[in-house]
Amino acid sequence: MRKTLGIIAIIIWLVSTTQCAKRGTPTGGAKDSIPPRLVSANPPLNTVNFDAEKIVMVFDEYIKLNDIANQLIVSPPMERSDYRILPEGTVSKKVEIRFENPPRDKTTFTFNFGEAIEDYNEANPLPFFYYTFSTGEYLDSLTLAGTVMDAYSIDSLERISIQLYPIDSTYTDSTIYLQKPLYVGNTLDSIYFKLQSLAPGKYEMIAIEDVAKNYLFDQNIDKIGFFEAPIELPQDSLKFPILFREVTNFKWGRPRFVNDHHLEFGYFGEIGDRSITFSPEFEAAGKGFFTHDREKDTLHYWFLPQENLDSLVVGLDEIDSIRPVTMKPFRPEKDSLIIEMQPRSNAYLHFLDTLRLKSNLPIAEVNNEFIQIFDIDTVNVPFTSRIDPNKDAVYLEFETVPNDFYRLQILPNALIDFLGATNDTLFKNVRTQAIEKYGTLNLRVERNDEDFPYFFELLNGQGKTVRKIKQQEGDIYSLPFLLPGKYQIRLVKDLNENGKWDTGNYLKKIQPEEVMYLPEALDLRANWELNETFSVK
Repeated sequence: MRKTLGIIAIIIWLVSTTQCAKRGTPTGGAKDSIPPRLVSANPPLNTVNFDAEKIVMVFDEYIKLNDIANQLIVSPPMERSDYRILPEGTVSKKVEIRFENPPRDKTTFTFNFGEAIEDYNEANPLPFFYYTFSTGEYLDSLTLAGTVMDAYSIDSLERISIQLYPIDSTYTDSTIYLQKPLYVGNTLDSIYFKLQSLAPGKYEMIAIEDVAKNYLFDQNIDKIGFFEAPIELPQDSLKFPILFREVTNFKWGRPRFVNDHHLEFGYFGEIGDRSITFSPEFEAAGKGFFTHDREKDTLHYWFLPQENLDSLVVGLDEIDSIRPVTMKPFRPEKDSLIIEMQPRSNAYLHFLDTLRLKSNLPIAEVNNEFIQIFDIDTVNVPFTSRIDPNKDAVYLEFETVPNDFYRLQILPNALIDFLGATNDTLFKNVRTQAIEKYGTLNLRVERNDEDFPYFFELLNGQGKTVRKIKQQEGDIYSLPFLLPGKYQIRLVKDLNENGKWDTGNYLKKIQPEEVMYLPEALDLRANWELNETFSVK
């Protein structure tokens, strides 16, 4: 009887627990975003009179070493054959530094791991972890701290590498391109940097946006900040680096034979007055012309099609020579005249803007008699036209009135490209807004008795330049017909008065032109006048 009751009790318990259970899928918990943490080190960090054969560092979770060859910086430098870093391609809770040869005497060493140490499961890096020790009786204790900023953009820079190179008999102007620094620090996710355990001396100091993370200055991709003269430690004061991107050293890309009437010549840097030469036979067959690409560093050469043109030799003007290049057609691309209107159909044509007809082929002729513009009452609107000097656009200028609608009719033979082809019939619509939809910014620039040439730019909330204003006498400006929104003002000290911001150059020790921003963004409302003063400091 007791056995039967016991069995019944067990069955009741199983049924009740089964009914109470809920179906579900395990979530696995929140994703781990915490980097590894150092638990212990033997010998301890900052050991003096160091004479150990190895260093063992223990972490609180399994780690792996990622790209250790590029991430690890040892300062002062040691030969790679003098030490080993473990683990090599495996997972462990330990990182070991084994010395094949003893470090030199009376020296403070720092092993800066960069972001090489990361946890095994989620690859969370331990940012710029370093281990310091001294083979002498004391650690070098000088520090260098400061902030970095961008020379042109108001946005904060992150993960900027601060690098020091000792000025000794081996230092040259090309050192930063070829050799890793003696000391290195990083701003991580702020604009602040701090280098520790530095020795007294004279140093070349640079800051770079190290895109390749190789601790070398790659001129074509990295921003750089520097000082005109070396710094000396210890010192009382230090200006902080301003970063900019240099103009890339000029170099031709690979020319391309697009089709039987179009060649492309890509390049890097500023082309200046460099030229491209063609064989006399090719030029005699029909004179061509160049245009500039608006989106990339490319020259386009357009010419009349030639029969049996299976190759072409051109001469590319380089630094001190003319380099011959043989070009051959490869998968020629077909094209035909395509016209696009900007702004697009049914969009708003804002006051002070001009209607633009964009062309994929150079325009040779405009015939106004095949173009008509009608307003909302179908009244013919008079206009004028002009071809852009780059031959890739036609501008139609006419007087607009607020809150109106305009219909554009473009018939064949209105636009003729350089090959003699014409456009298809096009119908486009644009409209204007009421005056009350816009705001006006009145700006006064105070230079505080400092006389210098300048221009300023008005940036929208996306950082795009919407107005560029030349300097005017009296430093008072009115900017009407602005759309409501957030704006920022950028002022450039245009010392050479060429109307553009000039970057710097490390080898020539030229700093970029100074750029200043209005401290606060402006909030412009519709049907509103905003008065603002830009005080230059």
